[in-house]
Amino acid sequence: MKKCPNCASLMPDDVVRCIRCGFDSKPTDTPVASAALVAPSARVERKGRFSTGWTLARQSFRVLMMDKSLLVFPMLSGIASFFVLASFLGGLFAVGYSGHKEAMNDTTAWALLFAYYFANYFVIVFFNSALVACAMVRFRGGTPTLRDGLREARSRITQIVAWALFAATVGVALRMIAERVGFIGKIVIAILGAAWTVATYFVVPVLVVEKLGPYDALKRSTGIIRKTWGESLVGNVGIGLVTTLVTILAVVMTGALTGLAAAKFASIGVAITGAVLILLIIVGSALISSALSSIVLSASYLYATEGKVPRVFADAGLQYAFAQKKK
Repeated sequence: MKKCPNCASLMPDDVVRCIRCGFDSKPTDTPVASAALVAPSARVERKGRFSTGWTLARQSFRVLMMDKSLLVFPMLSGIASFFVLASFLGGLFAVGYSGHKEAMNDTTAWALLFAYYFANYFVIVFFNSALVACAMVRFRGGTPTLRDGLREARSRITQIVAWALFAATVGVALRMIAERVGFIGKIVIAILGAAWTVATYFVVPVLVVEKLGPYDALKRSTGIIRKTWGESLVGNVGIGLVTTLVTILAVVMTGALTGLAAAKFASIGVAITGAVLILLIIVGSALISSALSSIVLSASYLYATEGKVPRVFADAGLQYAFAQKKK
C-alpha cells in the first residue's frame, strides 16, 4: 500500500489514480482535479422537476459519451443477475418445490431465498461500485478505465459482501413479515420497503469512497439524505422519466414502421426483425438508464458531501436536485 501524494489516502501500489481525490500520479493531458470540480453558481435559477431531470439526463449522457465503456458494467450486472435468478429457480426445482405457499413455509426455501438475495445484492452492488468508482475518477479530472473500476470494486470486496449480507437479511425479514400479515400489514411493509430504498440511496458511493461497514454505511447514507433531502430525489426520478419516454417513443415508432413494412411486403422476416430491434431498444435503454442513474448518483454524492459540482454538471442545477431541508 502507498499514500496518495495529494490527499494521503491509502491505495494499492499498482494504482496510479486515487479514487478519493482523483489525483493521477501518471503524467496525463487531462485537466487537473481542481479544475474538474466547481462551486455551484448562485446565478443558476431553480428549475421545474421535469426540466431539472431532463438537464441532468442530458449532462449525464455527455459524461457517458466520454466513457462509453461504462455501459459494460450494467450489462455485466444484468447478465450476472440473470444467471443468479436462473440458479435460484433451478435450486427450487431441484429440491422439488412447485407451490408458492409450500416453498414460503419451508426452512430450505427461506435459505434459498436468502442465498438469492445475497447473490443478487452482491452482483448489483459490485458492478455499481465499479461504475461509481469510474465516475468519481472522471469527476476528479482523471480518465477512468474498466480495469480501474473493477480494481476499485475488488478492493472493497469485504464491504460489498458485508453489505450484501446485511441487505439480504433485511430483505428476507421484510418478506417473512409480509407473508404473515394481512392486507394492511402488507401496505405497511411496502412503505417500509420504500423507506429502505430511500435510506440506502447513497450506500454505493459511501462504500466506494468511505469504505464503511454495512451499519455505518446505512447511517451515513441516511445522514446525507436527511441533510440534503430534496424533491423526491429529482435527479433519479427525472432520468427514469426521460429514459422511459424516449424508450416508449422509440418502441412505438419502430413497431409502427416494421408493422407497416411487414404488411406491405407480407414478410414475417420483417416482423421478426422489428421485434428484435424493439428488444434491443429496450435492453439498450435499460443499460443507458442504469449508467446515467449511477453517474447522477455519484455527482449528487460529491455535491452532498463536499458542496462541489463536477464541471460537466455546473449548469445543470444540481444544487436544486437536493435542496437543503428546512428546519
